[in-house]
Amino acid sequence: MKLAQIALIFFITLGSNPIVGQTENSQAEIIQITNTLMDYIDGTANGEPDKVKNAFHPDFNLYTISDDSLRIRSGKKYISNIEPGEKSTREGRIISIDYENNAASAKAEIVIPGWRIYTDYFLLLKYEGSWKIVQKSYTYRPIPVEEMKD
Repeated sequence: MKLAQIALIFFITLGSNPIVGQTENSQAEIIQITNTLMDYIDGTANGEPDKVKNAFHPDFNLYTISDDSLRIRSGKKYISNIEPGEKSTREGRIISIDYENNAASAKAEIVIPGWRIYTDYFLLLKYEGSWKIVQKSYTYRPIPVEEMKD
């Protein structure tokens, strides 16, 4: 009996809340955020510092933990270490994007074969008509030995 009551309440609640699908505007925002993230992913993989620079706000920083301490890296220094034209074997993919109005968060995974899998967390803001990454936090783990054997 209790299960039937819970189900009834669930369906009444569901019916009273409008279900809003993605609008054209939200789809356009997701595409713009995706393009910004892909500038970062492709730019770092293909040795294109200008593409990476385009993805990030000029004052962005990178944050990680090293030896149980917060490590903050300058975004400008990070970009300056990208050698133009030097391609790498790293492969990136976007895992998730969430946004509201002019603020977004995203998660990506970067695999460097035979070494590490990075998980990147981004904060993005839209200003002056475009999305920019304002902060990147990341962590990594080694690639499991069984995956390196394949």
